[in-house]
Amino acid sequence: MALVKDIIDSIARPLTHICNQSFQTGIFPNQMKIAKVIPIHKNGNKHQFSNYRPISLLPQFSKILEKLFIHRLDHFIETQNLLSEHQYGFRSNRSTTMAVMELTEKIASAIDKREYTVGVFMDLQKAFDTIDHNLLMTKLERYGIRGIAYTWLKNYLDNRKQYVQLNDEKSDLLRITCGVPQGSVLGPKLFIMYINDICNVSKLLHFVLFADDTNLLCSGKDLRHLLDTVERELGTIKRWFDINKLSLNLNKTKYIVFGDLKNLDQTHIRINNIEIQRVNINKFLGVSMDDKISWKPHINHIKSKISKSIAILNKTKYILNKYSLHLLYRTFVEPYITYCIEVWGHAYKTITKPISILQKRAIRIINRADYRDSTNVFINLQTLKFNDLVDYKTAQIMYKVNNNMLPDGVQRMFQIRTSRYELRGTYVYTKAKVRTNVKQRCISIKGVNQWNNLELEIKLCNTLNRFKKLFKNYIINKYKTEL
Repeated sequence: MALVKDIIDSIARPLTHICNQSFQTGIFPNQMKIAKVIPIHKNGNKHQFSNYRPISLLPQFSKILEKLFIHRLDHFIETQNLLSEHQYGFRSNRSTTMAVMELTEKIASAIDKREYTVGVFMDLQKAFDTIDHNLLMTKLERYGIRGIAYTWLKNYLDNRKQYVQLNDEKSDLLRITCGVPQGSVLGPKLFIMYINDICNVSKLLHFVLFADDTNLLCSGKDLRHLLDTVERELGTIKRWFDINKLSLNLNKTKYIVFGDLKNLDQTHIRINNIEIQRVNINKFLGVSMDDKISWKPHINHIKSKISKSIAILNKTKYILNKYSLHLLYRTFVEPYITYCIEVWGHAYKTITKPISILQKRAIRIINRADYRDSTNVFINLQTLKFNDLVDYKTAQIMYKVNNNMLPDGVQRMFQIRTSRYELRGTYVYTKAKVRTNVKQRCISIKGVNQWNNLELEIKLCNTLNRFKKLFKNYIINKYKTEL
């Protein structure tokens, strides 16, 4: 133990000295600015450079130093409220699920008001690699990052170098003149600050951002006028990209028209006289959305992935023990089921039923159980059935709502019910009046209905982990009563 302590001290002492010196002088050590780039083959012809993905490796001490700096930077950004509330990428207490949730709620609310919504899914070419350093530093200074912090960041970006290594061969060192360091801790944060002011470019478009995933929404009752508005505003957005030296890939930029299109078959949107493609289905942060918000394409995709994973379970059930099979299930099946389940899991039961059937098949394989033995297998593994998983994940969102733990863009979707009279129930939220099934299936409706009927003991949990434990036990106990 003494030897281990001596080793740790021998590493920590010089590292602490380097960190303190760096933050006091505003100088990032030059030896930590060199990146090793390793090309990894993706697919296709191995002799074509475009079929390789460059992976940048940075010194580990560099990442430690960046983490110390970003801790202070994050505190400054959040206390000063510098970033747009619609930016969900690389920020604490935000996730892809919340971005998908906001996008879905906006579209469903418009459909409920008998409005059309045009959703534009923009694609940026090598966004992280084309950041202009001078523009970035100008924006950071405008946000209030000055003095030693400004000098440190400028020094961090200046005079960076990289080389490419393929097997045992190494290229010469080349200077990096633009972009944020790939593989760094600080790079993504600098990028979202660089792109942050795009939300101020248009007052008519609603932005939902996750780092370089830039998505725009615009709603209205007159579709022709709506399309003209979107086309005009996109021209302004394109000029912003040009000024900020970011490249918009028009071939991969697509749009969807959400709403009832029975009376109109053709729609057109152009950017710089180039028509962008209209589609009925598009993937947003790993979730396939269609123009009816039915979630059929996404569920079909999940069915395909889960079926392949179940085939693996089936082949190994006589080789691996129960624990190992359950581990495979948690690795290859459960992530597909649970990802954004609180958003798409409220689809019609007839659409989600195949997922439920596949899940039961996987659980029976793990337990080597009979087809008729359905509830016991879930109790044995302390695993929730699909529909209960939807409720479990939805309840967690509502717990965060009740404790004001969500971003403002999502938090505002829920309003706690107030009355001067003593009404039944505590911590109850207002049920919005909705017209369509699309809105009815949103978490702002389903979640409120579920939360309002929840037992007070579970609602009043003082931590999220305690809440999750009580809620799961509540469901497992229901399984036991069904036996």
